[in-house]
Amino acid sequence: NAIMRHQRHIERHQLPYYLKVFNSITDKPMGYLGNVSLDGLLLISQLPMLVGGRFEMRLKIPGHDGKLQLIEFAATCQWCREDVNPGNYDSGFSLAAAPTEYVELVDALRRYFSFRRQVESV
Repeated sequence: NAIMRHQRHIERHQLPYYLKVFNSITDKPMGYLGNVSLDGLLLISQLPMLVGGRFEMRLKIPGHDGKLQLIEFAATCQWCREDVNPGNYDSGFSLAAAPTEYVELVDALRRYFSFRRQVESV
């Protein structure tokens, strides 16, 4: 896989691309990733999500060649509550079967943020 071969480095200016979540059927933005793990994600959105609903989601990841890589998966909303910021909602989603590209993205983001924390704590 291209991600594995290149061990992509996430540049700071690329993070908005990683964090924005789209509906993979309509390609309309759903919100932003608040957190991500191998078995689920936290979505921050302007509209509440239907608890129990299954959503087709897409992430658009910029590649080294400038082309976007699409990561598509289905996720089920487990809970939804108002965010600390008015007008925003936090929703927890579980992934039944995360595609390989999603797993690699989680690993890349984990490495990126853990590296930044170590640098800032020195």
